[in-house]
Amino acid sequence: MRLSEPRIDPLEPDQWSEEAANVMAPIVEAGPPLNIFKTLAHHPGLMRRWMVFANHVLAKSTLPARERELVILRIGFLCRSGYEWGQHVVIARAAGLVDDEIRRIQVGSEDPAWSDLDRALLAATEELHADSFIADGTWAALTDHLSTEQIMDVVFAVGQYNLVSMALNSLGVQPEDGLPGWDV
Repeated sequence: MRLSEPRIDPLEPDQWSEEAANVMAPIVEAGPPLNIFKTLAHHPGLMRRWMVFANHVLAKSTLPARERELVILRIGFLCRSGYEWGQHVVIARAAGLVDDEIRRIQVGSEDPAWSDLDRALLAATEELHADSFIADGTWAALTDHLSTEQIMDVVFAVGQYNLVSMALNSLGVQPEDGLPGWDV
């Protein structure tokens, strides 16, 4: 974590405006709301609009869950977003990634143990983070394994979680108790 205290305190349900409560209703139905959502409750209009895109990337993407989580964890690591990392380690495990793979995500595409597809996904993430562009060689490697829609979903997943990492880091959103850290 870059900040040990939130810059914007998460709002508890009794602090939500009517608009925030309406936006939070489906989240609360699924279980206790995470700190990211309780922080975004300060700006329910933004949260409502952002959730449409975030829902596509996380739940409606054409990427298989394992590959999506590989990309999300890599961009979260590159952005040094401890909150994002911890939340998505849990999701990645459920999607089939094992702890050895999760640790190797921190090394990135240079780790020789990755499959060709995994290496291409990690390289694309690294290139988008460094230069906002996927190099021709990486693009060609992606096209060997993924459809056009899937490659587009890679780009938008990296962009989405880069944005989320910026927000989490800058707002000081603190991880929930029990989330994994960098030392998976």
